[in-house]
Amino acid sequence: MRIMYIVTSSQPDRGPTPALMEAMGKLADREIKAGRMLDSGGLMPIAMAGAQVRITDGKLGVIDGPFVETKELIGGYAIFEHRDMEEAMAGAREFMQLHLEHMPGWDGTCEVRVMATPGVDGACDVGVRARA
Repeated sequence: MRIMYIVTSSQPDRGPTPALMEAMGKLADREIKAGRMLDSGGLMPIAMAGAQVRITDGKLGVIDGPFVETKELIGGYAIFEHRDMEEAMAGAREFMQLHLEHMPGWDGTCEVRVMATPGVDGACDVGVRARA
């Protein structure tokens, strides 16, 4: 099953420490070699330029950044191929443990989401409801 980890934090000004970057690099190398990690990436700080394309009241609009009012920031993502949700959760715990060890005082979340695959378990089909 294809899984996306989405890392968010309410501390947009705290980028990863060099020690965390090194630890994440080692973890990524291991997971890539094992064939589990398919892609990953970090996002630039919220103070950097960006934009949002929105639909509001039936109209398309663009809002240019930076977005300094953001309460929670997506810092990065990783896409994995895991056997099951148990393996996905073990990987997410290991990843967040690196943050705990190498970024004292940092608060954040790693959201673990199953990616939709057309034709698999009704993914992308209209009217499919989330399983409990």
